[in-house]
Amino acid sequence: MGDQLIASVVTVATAIVGLAIIAVLVSNNANTSGVIQAGGSAFASDIAAAVAPVTGSTGIGGFTGGSAGFHF
Repeated sequence: MGDQLIASVVTVATAIVGLAIIAVLVSNNANTSGVIQAGGSAFASDIAAAVAPVTGSTGIGGFTGGSAGFHF
């Protein structure tokens, strides 16, 4: 009985969150393209920071990566 109750609550909560996401995406007041663009930019900067020690490019907070690790 307890497992069924938990499963029902999780199902309802998931449905509410899904409905909220859809409402935000289709709303006239939502800046959907801006949100998607910001998410893409954040992902791209995360990838750049992750490969910085290998490529030697600037990583997070101005740290630079290289064969000896991070330098100030």
